[in-house]
Amino acid sequence: MTTKREPTLGEALIPVIFLTILLSINVGIFGDASLDGSNQIVLILSAAVASLVAVRIGFKWEEIQKGIVKSISSAMASILILLMIGALAGTWLLSGVVPAMIYYGLQILNPTIFLFAACIVCAIVSVATGSSWTTSATVGIALIGIGQALGISTGLIAGAILSGAYFGDKMSPLSDTTNLAPAMAGTDLFTHIRYMTITTVPSISIALVLFLIIGFTQTGNGSISETDAILRAIDSRFNINGLLFIVPIAVVVLIVKKMPALPALLIGTLLGAVFALIFQPQLVTEIGGDSGGVGYFVGIMTSMYGDIAITTSDPMVSELLTAGGMKGMLGTIWLILSAMIFGGVMEGSGMLKRIATAIISKVNSVGSLISSTVGTCVFFNVTASDQYLAIVVPGRMYGDIYREKGLAPENLSRSLEDSGTVTSVLIPWNTCGAYHAKVLGVHTLDYLPYCFFNLISPIMTMIVGYTGYKIRKLTEKGA
Repeated sequence: MTTKREPTLGEALIPVIFLTILLSINVGIFGDASLDGSNQIVLILSAAVASLVAVRIGFKWEEIQKGIVKSISSAMASILILLMIGALAGTWLLSGVVPAMIYYGLQILNPTIFLFAACIVCAIVSVATGSSWTTSATVGIALIGIGQALGISTGLIAGAILSGAYFGDKMSPLSDTTNLAPAMAGTDLFTHIRYMTITTVPSISIALVLFLIIGFTQTGNGSISETDAILRAIDSRFNINGLLFIVPIAVVVLIVKKMPALPALLIGTLLGAVFALIFQPQLVTEIGGDSGGVGYFVGIMTSMYGDIAITTSDPMVSELLTAGGMKGMLGTIWLILSAMIFGGVMEGSGMLKRIATAIISKVNSVGSLISSTVGTCVFFNVTASDQYLAIVVPGRMYGDIYREKGLAPENLSRSLEDSGTVTSVLIPWNTCGAYHAKVLGVHTLDYLPYCFFNLISPIMTMIVGYTGYKIRKLTEKGA
């Protein structure tokens, strides 16, 4: 029998190198279509390579499989939320909630301040709800539609949405990652939030300035006449009414009241269905293909699970008014499952830990320690494909080292959030990257260059580390 041993650094890097090379080739050949299935195959093949290495160092298949199941289990809550958001998007479209947001938004926002305003709106909603996922799936979808109608690039719009959403995800006491990071580092929640302002406020300020500059120098190509045509097209098909906003407001209130995301989204989905029957009965029967009770039932059910499309006199508006229901989320779920298979083998066999240990060995200053933490979190987002692992594993690994260096635990918790939380959305096969790309309908690589907050945050925390600005020591007290 083969004796189980720890992997060498070379062995641990084999699956990562294989994944990196094959993904590069795959994306180069398939482009945006790589998420349709080829990336999933690459992740599974990489998991197979990792499994071969694991067997070589003494792991049995049963142990490898256990690691895979554990990894997938950790993502199950996200998968269920993703399915529910597919259903919610369908009923909110059919009920007129999303069209109403677009309709009124077009009359309030203009291309010059749109990106700036979109970022602020998403930041407020995300702080209130504690969820970048919920923000993206509600106001984010509406803002994508408004921005497209104004003639702004979807990559820019998504970048503004996600910059604001992840600011709130970091700073909200309701956020799971905001609670997870201090728990892993050994500090309390509000000390962690206060300490994060040192890097987070400058990061979001720079991002907002950039969005303003872009707004003033690169406005959309939508004209007043085009906007009027869009408003008429929406008005001709939907009964637009301010009462429709009861639905999203109710969901936000439920989440602020700390109702778990899944039941809150289910209630939002069902409210969308009820409002569709009240305000858009003609569209429900049109989708259902029958004018009687069966048509109402089929129309509502179809909006939850399948493809619906509302045609209007304006082709662009017709393109906006589509949804895929739960079925439309299956490709993303496939990607998440494939990523968690790879992450499960790498984590369960100790290969991820071995690579991270090699990084830690190079640490010789506060700046390099914080930079190593950032690099490790990004590494786990790429390889383990999950932001929670990108916070939990480095948090456990670096805790003792920060204490040995005499650093207060909030230095570690802030570094975890400044890198592990915000960069997850920039990785196409990460659960967060795959989710937001699907919900917003914008490829990860299209919005990545414009996620200014997400790109600046890890750089800002490294700058603070190397300059020593307000680096708190263990002997220090207070905020």
